[in-house]
Amino acid sequence: MPGPLQVSGSVSVPEAELGWRFSRSSGPGGQGVNTTDSRVELSFDLAATEALGPVLKARALERLGPRLVNGVITIAASEFRSQLRNREAAEMRLAQTLREAIAPPPKKRRPTKPSRGAVERRIAAKKRRSDLKRLRGDQH
Repeated sequence: MPGPLQVSGSVSVPEAELGWRFSRSSGPGGQGVNTTDSRVELSFDLAATEALGPVLKARALERLGPRLVNGVITIAASEFRSQLRNREAAEMRLAQTLREAIAPPPKKRRPTKPSRGAVERRIAAKKRRSDLKRLRGDQH
């Protein structure tokens, strides 16, 4: 677990840029729930990071805007009883969030129109159906 957080093949976040906070987790846990600090908060200062290039940083700041507080994204994990497992879950979630935020935008859709044959087939099918229904109505 120690070491840089690998976001994608070419992007990794140095360990020094990750901030950890630990607190008591809510919910069930038996006798140990009040003594173990198993809830994990992982903070990453996206606005001040040097791990991302200017293009990737701008893209991430734009896409994660609503989730950021003063340029910092915070991921909380408390689903496991073990602090280690919660740390791993928080790291995985942060990596996934950053991966999605720095992904290149999807290609523009090229508008297409149906071929003339397709239009003619559709119109012919509508005509056949219309004739069938029209003929059906005459017989009472």
